[in-house]
Amino acid sequence: MHPQAKTAKTGTINIVLNETKRKAVTDQKALVREQPAAPFRRIDEFFSTIIGLQDLKMRLKEIYAQVMIAKKREHAGLKKNSQVLHMVFKGNPGTGKTTVARMVAELFQEIEVLEKGHFIEADRSDLVGEYIGHTAQKTKDLIHKALGGVLFIDEAYSLARGGEKDFGKEAIDTLVKCMEDHHDELIIILAGYPAEMEDFLTINPGLASRFPIQLSFKNYQARELTSIAHGMIEEREYCLTNEAHEKLQQHLKAVCSRRSVNFSNARYVRNLVEEAIRKHAWRVISHSKLEKSTLMTLEAEDFSIQPDEPAVH
Repeated sequence: MHPQAKTAKTGTINIVLNETKRKAVTDQKALVREQPAAPFRRIDEFFSTIIGLQDLKMRLKEIYAQVMIAKKREHAGLKKNSQVLHMVFKGNPGTGKTTVARMVAELFQEIEVLEKGHFIEADRSDLVGEYIGHTAQKTKDLIHKALGGVLFIDEAYSLARGGEKDFGKEAIDTLVKCMEDHHDELIIILAGYPAEMEDFLTINPGLASRFPIQLSFKNYQARELTSIAHGMIEEREYCLTNEAHEKLQQHLKAVCSRRSVNFSNARYVRNLVEEAIRKHAWRVISHSKLEKSTLMTLEAEDFSIQPDEPAVH
């Protein structure tokens, strides 16, 4: 082979190799940009189905990071810092409080903060008894049942609504004492409307200090509610026509512009979707031949709403 031809061929090979290497480096950099940071990959997977709530997700990542670093410090022989992980979730209905609480139980069990990771949902009736002494025992039994997992108390402020002679105060006092006795054996999450929860935390002098993590669940915006609606519709194996999508979107924009203080967010959307499915069934039931596309397509007329219809709870 002629020396010049050999040199030309070698040069071509080097160019191809360099281009391949450059492309590989570029692809790797792109992959790093697309993937979540390694420490948070798992928590991102947990919360990938939650629409919006970006500030809240960031707070949970901080808590997650604190827990993981504390474990690494312990393994390195450094002083173990005791962490209190009891939480308060403040937000209107339908903002994801219960869903996130369930995820907290599962995630913290996975990283061995919780022994079992089971989830117990309770309300006033599960803690408050009917006679003197009954409430303390009910509350203690519930705490022991929740050991190793998460105890989620919804509408926690209802424990304080009966006044000084109500047994709800006894439940609060017992709850505070049990939290001290079992401070690292479970996570208690209190949830409810923002203003009511603020007032509730002042009822007992030691209550607020025992819940150092307070997370706010903000109302969803119209575009987020629209995404939630589409998710619910797809989950039920339905789809929307363009006209139906536009009608729903415009309605949710109008609702968000004048929604009430205690707007029910995703619950409101779920009610809209379920009503549309009922309207759809009524519309197509008399068809002589029902094709698959007919059985799964929601049209604008199935949503009995107006774009400027006022918000409801």
